[in-house]
Amino acid sequence: MAWLMVEDRVVASLEIASSRRDRRRGLLGRDGIEGALLLERTRSVHSVGLRFHIDVAHCDGDMRVLRVTTMRANRVGRPVWRASSVIEAEAGSFRRWGVTPGVELEIRQ
Repeated sequence: MAWLMVEDRVVASLEIASSRRDRRRGLLGRDGIEGALLLERTRSVHSVGLRFHIDVAHCDGDMRVLRVTTMRANRVGRPVWRASSVIEAEAGSFRRWGVTPGVELEIRQ
């Protein structure tokens, strides 16, 4: 189990989608998510087929947040070319956790 950390605080459990298959599946088929999902080697995401709205954080190679958006279900997001990964969580989670542009996230195993 991995953990998402913001400013030395554990804010959520973290699933890691590192394989192409896991990244393609993402949050499809779920009614929600406890914690967050890290999509490695990803610059853009979509919410087509999702049953809930999501928060999306695009991060650079140092896990510094470049952009945060809330995406309604059945939308296609714009790529962030400097991003190397994306973190997704249920809408409203990032506000509670303090995930904002410029914040450096940490992943603990």
